[in-house]
Formats: sequence, C-alpha cells, structure tokens
Amino acid sequence: MDFTLNEQQQHWQRVARDFAQNRVAPIAREMDETGEMPLSLVTEMAELGLLGATLPKELGGSEIDHLSLALIYEELGRACSSVRGFMTVHSSLVMQCINHWGSEEQRTKFLPMLASGSEIGCYALTEPEAGSDAASISTRARKVNGGYILDGEKIWITNGNIARLAIVFAKLVAPEFEAKKPHERITAFLVPLESEGVQRVPMPGQELGHRASDHAHIVFKDCFVSSEMVLGGEGKGFKVAMSALDHGRLGVAAGALGVHQACLDASVDFVRKRKQFGQRIGDFEMVQSSIAEMKASLDASRLLVYRAAWTKDQGLPSKSETSVAKYFATEAACKAASDAVLLHGGRGYSNEYPVERYYRDIKGLQIYEGTAHIQKIVIAREVIGKETRS
Repeated sequence: MDFTLNEQQQHWQRVARDFAQNRVAPIAREMDETGEMPLSLVTEMAELGLLGATLPKELGGSEIDHLSLALIYEELGRACSSVRGFMTVHSSLVMQCINHWGSEEQRTKFLPMLASGSEIGCYALTEPEAGSDAASISTRARKVNGGYILDGEKIWITNGNIARLAIVFAKLVAPEFEAKKPHERITAFLVPLESEGVQRVPMPGQELGHRASDHAHIVFKDCFVSSEMVLGGEGKGFKVAMSALDHGRLGVAAGALGVHQACLDASVDFVRKRKQFGQRIGDFEMVQSSIAEMKASLDASRLLVYRAAWTKDQGLPSKSETSVAKYFATEAACKAASDAVLLHGGRGYSNEYPVERYYRDIKGLQIYEGTAHIQKIVIAREVIGKETRS
C-alpha cells in the first residue's frame, strides 16, 4: 500500500491550501458575522480550476481525480465550511450529476458555464415534509405538450438565492406512472431559476453554523419546463438524486476532516501558550489525553476519507466506503470541536477564538447529504444485504 500523494494530488492540495489560507481564512469571521460569501471568491475558484474539478477539459474542467477533489474540500473546510459547502453543492451535487446523467446537449450547454462560475447551480430535493425520506417529496410535474408544469416547494436549498440553474426533483403526474411506486415516479429536471413561476426567498432565522451559506425557500407555481430539460430520463430521478448525494457525501466527509484539522491546530497552539498553575496547560495529562484522542481520530478519519476517494477513482462501487467516511469523519470532528472549545475554556465559548465557529459549523455536516442516522442505515444494509424472499 502506498499512502504517498502523487504529483498532481500534491499540486491541487497546494493550490487549495494557498487559496483557503490566504483568501478565505482572513475573512472567515467577517463572512460568519455578515452572513454572506463574496461572489468574488467564486470567480477566483473558477480561475484556479477548482470549480470544474473532475470535469473533462473540453467542458471547462480540470480532469482531476476524486482524491485531489477530497484534498480541495479538506483545505476549504479547514478555513471555512460555508465556502466548502458552496463548492460541494455547485461542483459535486450539480456538475458531477449533470456530467454523469446529462445528454450531450445538456452537458455542453450547462457545464462550461458552471465551471467558469458565470452560472451557479443548486440541488433542489428537500421539502418541508421530505428530508431523509426523499421518496416522499410532494412537488409535482404534470405532463403537457412540449414539457411539464412544476408545482411545489423546496427548502434549505444551498446556493438557492444566488443560483441560476437548479436540479429539481418532482413526481410525475401521468396515467402511465400512477401505478408505480413513489420513488419510481420521481424525475429530475434542469430548471433555470429565472423562469416564470419560480419564487425564491432566503430561509428565515439565523442558522447555528454555516452562516455565510446561502439557503433558499423555493416555490414553483405553474412553472413550465421543456422536455429537453429532463435529466436522466423520466422516472430516473431517485437514482439521479442518490448518485448526486454520494458525490456530495465525499465533499462533506472531506470538509469534516478539514474542520477536525483546524480544531487540532487551534488547540495545539492554545495549550502551548496558555499557562495555569505555573505551567503551560499542554503539560497536564488530561489535556494531553484530549490532544492525543483528537490526533488519533483525525488520522483514522483521513484514511477513511482518502479510501473512499480512492475507491471512486478505481471505478469501484463506493456507496459503503463513502457513507463510512461521512459518518465517522463528521462524528469524530464533532467530538474534536467540542473538546477544542473545552480546552480553550471561557475563550472557547466566545468568538475571540475560531473554535466556537468550528463547533457551530460541524453540526451541519452531521446533517447534510444524509444524517448520521441515515449513514448507519446505508452502512448496515450494505453489510447485512437485502433479504431474499421466496
């Protein structure tokens, strides 16, 4: 086994680290307080080749492997989870999904614009009454001449207010689909969000974390979508959604890895400098125990995340590996963030130090792209297998 990063992977790690530490980290607190990510960062990510990531070069991409992409997400997560979240939705949930499921016309029309950052994408699956149970969505797509009429609403749509293109999931209303199971009726549509019949507003209230992320409540009312905008085919939407979430879970897992690393960095720096009872607190065994646990779980998370990315790069089935990485990395980072706040004492409970932001941000990563509970279900089913009935 060779754990050495190759030259290309090291290159993308350096590019992402330089951008994250020099451009994102200095304004991370400001973005958290204002609740807004400057769109200039999107332009810079596009210019660096980060947005196109795994796409072919002829479509504006960088043709990087999934491990390089995980390294990028790790570095962005280390600096700011909101920026990492933006890119994961835009690049993994939207662009990789279109690249995999889209027709040649759809791929050549939308992917270059998304890779350049001239258009931003979002992924519209979650509804007021449909979260983990994706098959229970109530948004409807009624077939008409030349296309479909969408009616329904979506919530917590990351990038939803700033995006111009959405992948929207709806259930088909047509005689030939009435007898089918709920998930077999779901279809994915590419919807320009400036279309007539689309209303968007920011989600109300201030979030616990990811405060610089854009989250929208989107309502579709008599919104016409042409037949050419179906993604993957009628009734294939559930498969489209699950494959996209698998891409997104790698981004979340790698982002959690970045938060975990940031917690360790901040904690080590603090316990070296902070003195109590005549010595630095890093010399106390209880503090050393916390640091050791943080480091050990970080190494374990990194191996799991990198294994999931490597599995994807080999073209092997990676559902189990990705869910294991997402589950373990987010849980480990949650504990690391909690311990980091505790090690910082009263300072950790204020925004004087960054660990309180890490503590708030990491909770979202337990939820995004399938909660920790959902990951356990996915993992267990992969291990146990499906029951065969005679």
